[in-house]
Amino acid sequence: MEFGTGRHVDIRFGLMHHCPLDTFSPLAPKEIKLGIVGTTETVEGVRGWLERCRDGIEAKKSNQPNLFPRFPGYGPDTNLRAPIVTNSQVEKTIPQREFDELRTGKSATQVVNDAVELFFQELDGLKDKNVDVLMCALPMSLLDYMLDEEEASETEESAEGEENGKDKVTKKKRIDFHHLLKARAMKLGKPIQIILPPTYDETKRRKQRRRKDEVRQLQDEATRAWNIYTALYHKAGGTPWRLVRDPSQLTACYVGVSFYKTLDESKLLTSTAQIFNERGDGIILRGGNARVSKDDRQIHLQRQGAYELLDKALKAYRGEHHNLPARLVLYKTSGYSEEEFEGFKEALRAHNVDSVDFISMRDSFTRLFRNGRYPTLRGTLLREDETSHVLYTRGGVDFFSTYPGMYVPRPLGLRFEETEQTPKFLAQEILALTKMNWNNTQFDNDEPITVMAARRVGNILKYVGENDPIQSRYSFYM
Repeated sequence: MEFGTGRHVDIRFGLMHHCPLDTFSPLAPKEIKLGIVGTTETVEGVRGWLERCRDGIEAKKSNQPNLFPRFPGYGPDTNLRAPIVTNSQVEKTIPQREFDELRTGKSATQVVNDAVELFFQELDGLKDKNVDVLMCALPMSLLDYMLDEEEASETEESAEGEENGKDKVTKKKRIDFHHLLKARAMKLGKPIQIILPPTYDETKRRKQRRRKDEVRQLQDEATRAWNIYTALYHKAGGTPWRLVRDPSQLTACYVGVSFYKTLDESKLLTSTAQIFNERGDGIILRGGNARVSKDDRQIHLQRQGAYELLDKALKAYRGEHHNLPARLVLYKTSGYSEEEFEGFKEALRAHNVDSVDFISMRDSFTRLFRNGRYPTLRGTLLREDETSHVLYTRGGVDFFSTYPGMYVPRPLGLRFEETEQTPKFLAQEILALTKMNWNNTQFDNDEPITVMAARRVGNILKYVGENDPIQSRYSFYM
């Protein structure tokens, strides 16, 4: 990755030693002005923890120091020069009793709806204040309730499945607090950050589901500080890092396409997350109706829908950069139908984009094994046939001197449907795009940001009315 004054393979070391990419730009945030909504306890807890982070957080004691670096703190004397600024005038508190009363005689769906409305009303009062990001500090009682309802629902579903003799039980549809609040808050025009009590107070930890005598695992404090700071910096308008790109390569536009059902499940729609260039600047688009094909049982767009989707994406690119990309890379979470190919290619011809790579992604059940204690290395690419490949985006990492995951890594299944670049080049590009998640500073994410963002966008758009406006910046969906 490329940072303000240099390059590094790791995001946290890159930021610590070379500062954010746009540090010396006049458009970079000079401070991150934060508005906070929560109970008196959570607002005070968040404010105190952010003040603690200002002076830095020590590294976790570990045999893999590169996996758990210290958080250096933020402010003008550090390489994270934009301080997080809080002020009692841009803080709103909700009495704890209002959260306690929510659960009286109401369904779980109604509790979530009412909790979202409580936060929204207070956020609305801060939207016109001089703040960059609005933070929602959930009380532990609300978090406990939502997680208890989730566990109870899963238990009930399992019992129903056993009674009905079903091998697989589909989860009941529940309203998701995070997605609903993100959707509701779009009209405020300010990105929001949801923070849970365990993030800033390690005593607020829940028991494990199966081992009730043990608490749930929590990221080390320095990593939590890294993730919060980076997310807030980007939501305040900053660009923390970018892909390294050879100047001799064609300018590229990356488009991720995924699908989601409306909340009432009456329609199957398309969401796209467009990464404009190596800086990761992108725009969110909402596509049209999709359908499940009778031929391959996969989700596809019709020809006109495919054309309109890519036409909108390329027009958005031109609006941002005042020119068109020389190359387009399209990532899709299902295969391509002939109708889709025709529609996409028609849009490319209309905009005179000549170089294109069509790639589809799926879960892979292929497993590779290597001698030694650790799983297959991240970046391992296996060719199954001319178009099908398997790529390990998670696995052993030399820089960490370990495999940082808890479970056996599952590789991505890739189909290079119609491509001009080589499989090796495209796999390297996908690995780089897994590092472009500004919501997580550990670089070995399992999906490229194009696909990850498209999925996340779809989860939130299902709570947005079909005729309601949506925010185009990805920071509103993080």
